[in-house]
Amino acid sequence: MNTSIDYLQIIDKYYPININPLLRELLITHSRQVADFATELIQRRGLETIINAEFVYTAAMLHDIGIKETNAHAIHCFGTQHYMQHGLIGAKFIRQFYTEAESFALVCERHIGTGLTAKEIATQQLPLPYRDYLPITLEEKLVCYADNFFSKSDTTKFATINDLRQKMMRYGEDCAKRLEEMIDIFGY
Repeated sequence: MNTSIDYLQIIDKYYPININPLLRELLITHSRQVADFATELIQRRGLETIINAEFVYTAAMLHDIGIKETNAHAIHCFGTQHYMQHGLIGAKFIRQFYTEAESFALVCERHIGTGLTAKEIATQQLPLPYRDYLPITLEEKLVCYADNFFSKSDTTKFATINDLRQKMMRYGEDCAKRLEEMIDIFGY
């Protein structure tokens, strides 16, 4: 698993400070919240020997790198793509920037909610290619999990476990079950 990429170089490339500084600041603030919380969960649960903390931190800093191409004005995104596509867009950005960073690209693709199955995409009629986008490694699962606690629309909020359970139940039992598995592994 490659952990030696400079996330700030990628952020600087796609979010230059002189173009849409509000979005850049939002991306960095949210990503740091996710990265710091994921790191805290690793330490709290004593998972340092089985989870690559450096990879998790970098992946968390890059997980939302694709948001700028989406149409989400409330969070300063003025692109044309549906917000649900930001993971695929971010994966594309990383693959273009670093040819040997596939593991980071996969985190981008697999971090939405508790992950998505092709069946869920079809059932919910989501604007994504029909395939599974489920986090597989512990590192992918941790970034996915930690991301759910923080909102880009209000960076002062921290969701509770009950908030997450209610949110995931709206998307179905499988989604809620994946959340419970993450809670069992990473705690709160």
